[in-house]
Parts: sequence; C-alpha cells; structure tokens
Amino acid sequence: MTKLLIFAGSTRQLSFNRRLANAAAAMARAEGAEVTHIELSDFDVPLYNADLEARGTPADVMRLKAIAYDHPAWIICSPEYNGSYTGLLKNTIDWISSPVKGDPIWSDGDRSMRGKVVGLMSASPGALGGLRSLSHLNPLMTLSQCWIAPKQFALGRAGDAFDDNGELQLPAQRDSVLEVVKQVLWAAERLAQ
Repeated sequence: MTKLLIFAGSTRQLSFNRRLANAAAAMARAEGAEVTHIELSDFDVPLYNADLEARGTPADVMRLKAIAYDHPAWIICSPEYNGSYTGLLKNTIDWISSPVKGDPIWSDGDRSMRGKVVGLMSASPGALGGLRSLSHLNPLMTLSQCWIAPKQFALGRAGDAFDDNGELQLPAQRDSVLEVVKQVLWAAERLAQ
C-alpha cells in the first residue's frame, strides 16, 4: 500500500483547492492508498528566515519534514495567485527543503523531498483552472529532486464544479483527478522497487 501525502497550497476556508484535495484523497483511498491529508493551517510555520532558522528550526517545521519524508508519493493542489503558486506553498517547500545544521538526520536538506513522486493539480474560478501556477510549480519541484507525474489537472470554473457534498459534478473532471492519482501511485510503486 503506497503512502500518499495530499495537501493544498491554501488555508482559505472555502478554497477550491482544498475541495480538490478532498476529492483526490477520497479517490486515492478507494484505489487502496494509505492517504495522509494535511491542512497547512494546522502547522505553525513562520515565514522562512535564515536568522530564525539559525536559532532553531520550529517544531512544526520538523513535523512537516518528517511527514514529507515518510510519504513516497504526494499530490499538491495549488491555487493560482497572480499567475503563480501561493506564498504559503513556496514557504512550506522552502522550510521542508532547508537543512537543519548539526542535526544527524536533517542536515541533508534534500532528505524530505528527494525522489518523491508528485502529482500536481490546481483549481480556479477562471477558465484556465490555475494552469499557470502548475507551470511555475513544476520547475520548483524538479529542482527539489522530485519526480513530477506527467498527468496534471487544472480545474477551470471551479465555482461551479462541486456539489453541496464537495464532490466533483462532472464525470470528466472526476476522471481527470483519478488519472493523476493513479499515475502517482503507479510511479511511486515502481520507483520504490
């Protein structure tokens, strides 16, 4: 059973990307994955600051590093702000990938991210569905030594996409999310061998 980490790069209560992450998590569980679905708002992570880090890496950052390391597969649902991913998402990746000086385990800054299979999705009220955020997120994750799944999904007109239960209404949208989920799980299983 593949361990899959899912999170959205948003803390907004009614975030379309949080809804998309919920839908992906349900589908991944149905596919037999062991899913850990986290909310970034549950972690007290300050803005990245090397001076702060020099005084000691915050406890919730250490928790995030451990969670990230423990999951060979990830799905990230990225909002699009001003044509790119959110500051929250960038800050999270910056902290997860930062080495902890003098720590025997975490002094390797790449440890939490190296070799992860990452599926990327986005949701937006616009027609492109946040596609530009994914085009910026791809190189960031590649530089962090992740394997990026070729299948990606940008959910356009997200304000009309979900029903009252948070389910995607259109079969084509559900199929697109499931394709990303299946490809991430497939690749993670093979890379783990």
